[in-house]
Amino acid sequence: MQLGIGLRGRAPQISLARLAVFLAIIGPGIITANVDNDAGGITTYSIAGAHFGYSLLWLLIPITFALFVVQEMCARMGVVTGKGLADLIRERFGVKPTVVLLLGFIIANLCTTTAEFAGVAASMEIFGVSKYVSVPAAAVLVWSIVVMGNRRSLEKVFLIASSVYITYIISGLMLKPDWKFLFAQTVTPSLSLESGYLYMVIGIVGTTITPWMQFYLQSTIVEKGIKISEYKYTKWDVYVGCLITDVVSYFIIFTCAATIFAGGIRIETAKDAALALFPLAGEYSAWLFAFGLLNASLFAASILPLSTAYFLCEGMGWDSGLNKRFGDAPQFYLLFTLLIAFGAIFILIPNAPLLAIMVLSEVINGSLLPMVLLFILILINDRKIMGKYTNGKLFNLIAWSTTIIMSILTVLLVVTTIFPLLGG
Repeated sequence: MQLGIGLRGRAPQISLARLAVFLAIIGPGIITANVDNDAGGITTYSIAGAHFGYSLLWLLIPITFALFVVQEMCARMGVVTGKGLADLIRERFGVKPTVVLLLGFIIANLCTTTAEFAGVAASMEIFGVSKYVSVPAAAVLVWSIVVMGNRRSLEKVFLIASSVYITYIISGLMLKPDWKFLFAQTVTPSLSLESGYLYMVIGIVGTTITPWMQFYLQSTIVEKGIKISEYKYTKWDVYVGCLITDVVSYFIIFTCAATIFAGGIRIETAKDAALALFPLAGEYSAWLFAFGLLNASLFAASILPLSTAYFLCEGMGWDSGLNKRFGDAPQFYLLFTLLIAFGAIFILIPNAPLLAIMVLSEVINGSLLPMVLLFILILINDRKIMGKYTNGKLFNLIAWSTTIIMSILTVLLVVTTIFPLLGG
């Protein structure tokens, strides 16, 4: 009798203890995945829904599983080795591959950070604020929060920013969707050989899994000091983050399909999508969409320069980390500062070639991703590095298949981006 009471009384305590550990561990996985829905990602998903309706919703199912696989491997490497991805690449493959990645990574993230400030400018213009006010204010805000904070405080800020993506879900729910119809559209693959459709498929895949995500995730896990015994919680942090980000992507595509596509309107940017929603979906839905773009742009403008700073410092053997002060890790914070400053200043230049900057970013990221995925797979299967925590046969089959498919699609993304430009 007493034993039975004891077991019944202990079960909630065990559950609460596990919940407490999970809440203490979560952060890197959810934050990294959500930042992937940045200004460029939101633009891609908006155009996908606005130009192709519901026909691309099915694509988010395999993409989510691919994201699970890639992010989980990086998280596992961070926990087992206690080293960032750049550290491991430098040690395993030498300086030359690290330098090639380093140069490409800096240029790509510099371009993408500029695009994030363009997202800030576009979203604030919807609210009637000039970019000459919003962009400098955003740059100062982002710099201050990161440089004057620490890992714990910033993680809380970034988790709050992650939660704001719910605005896209609410915006979609306000349209009162037909769930039966949506389910049928989601589970029924729609294929087309039309060039615009194929380009959008490649674009969605390319914007979902990017090189910077893997470096940032592993670096933040290492800095957080997560132990192997706690890894099961980190794994769920990664899985939950991947699921959330693609649910948000789903609602962005659906919202634009149900309104803009149905209205026969063409858009080119996420700002166009938000403005088009005012007469089609109602004022509140449009405001939520615009506010989501602002949050996503500010969020990514913080994380992308950080991921670059982590990679450069790890690759060069310099001190890095959000728990260090400016004087303790000058290279880390100086690089972060320079990226923020360049991105913000460039947007303020009249007639700045923003489209060329965004295209260059896509091309470089697309070129780097196959190499990064190959490095990850070699590292994760190296017993000298991972011990007994290497991939199993089934996971390797899934991981290699994902890598090959992602590599083919990203090469196609590069080719389909460059050749129209050369032809023009």
